[in-house]
Amino acid sequence: MIWLTWRQFRGSAVMTAAVVAVCAGVLALTGPGLADHYAQGLADCVADDTCDRFFDLFFDEYQLLFVLVGFVLLALPAFIGLFWGAPLITRELESGTHLLAWSQGVGRVRWLAVKLGFIGLIAVGMACVAGLVVTWWSRPLDGSAVPELAQMTPLVFGARGVVPMGYAAFAFVLGVTVGMLVRRTLPAMALTLVVFVAVQVAMPTLVRPHFMAPVTTTHELGRANMGGLHIQQGGGEVRVSVELAVPGEGGAWVLSSRLLDPSGKVVPADGQETPVSVSGTSGPCSPQGGGGGGPDACWAEINGLGYRQQAVYHPIERFWPFQWIETGIYAALTLGLTWFSFWLIRRRLS
Repeated sequence: MIWLTWRQFRGSAVMTAAVVAVCAGVLALTGPGLADHYAQGLADCVADDTCDRFFDLFFDEYQLLFVLVGFVLLALPAFIGLFWGAPLITRELESGTHLLAWSQGVGRVRWLAVKLGFIGLIAVGMACVAGLVVTWWSRPLDGSAVPELAQMTPLVFGARGVVPMGYAAFAFVLGVTVGMLVRRTLPAMALTLVVFVAVQVAMPTLVRPHFMAPVTTTHELGRANMGGLHIQQGGGEVRVSVELAVPGEGGAWVLSSRLLDPSGKVVPADGQETPVSVSGTSGPCSPQGGGGGGPDACWAEINGLGYRQQAVYHPIERFWPFQWIETGIYAALTLGLTWFSFWLIRRRLS
């Protein structure tokens, strides 16, 4: 039975394994050079106190490859669900070959167990290796990434660590289960993609933020957590943009970042910027000051007035706990779908 399953599946397996092997080989060859470049640049910038500029230049140099590698790893589980899981049982149901197998002394439960177990283990192993290789290769870039692509943010988190194997297992069994319900290959593939994408969107937006209680802190304003600074020439107001970043918490997943006024109330944002009142002052943030002293002097004046950033976030130290929690959730979903597929084949399929 295992030999027959491999004969039916080997084309897709070899093709996918070849693509993953080529990608892993490229990352393995370029990874040491990337790490050396980062280490040397970091040592130089610490000596010159120019690390902010180094991080920006280093990440910009490799940003396209960084995004491409992450996209490929995020797409791998979906590919497994569509092209491994959905057609696995559906094609046999459409052609009727499952009846031939069942009439040759192979029970339907054993028939499904071999297909799920054998191909599922290959899918999980491939995704696990890919996830760990990408995590190793991306470490220097994760250390210099912009806040929107920090290691804990949803797009990056799903392409790191062990969660890709949870995604792959779930996508594969989801495709098998949907195929058994629909019994048509193309509709099963389409429905598998829709359900998988819906779950992948719901997890980081509705579930993952509640794995642990987020940390809430307040910080003075500065380059690390503030973006643009626009001094209004017609009145005592400065407009600032509050970044999704927390000083001293590189790689964190910032859920919200807001500006607090001197009384501790949230200042409502006006579009992409938040107004700050500097009426009655004549410092660098006032129209009279004309921005003299540069942005740092203006930030110092705003801090002196009592304005602060309030950030709600999950720190980078929660990366691996979150990885294992999410992998466990997907493992539970996979087990539930596996039980349901065995119930279907025993009670409803013929």
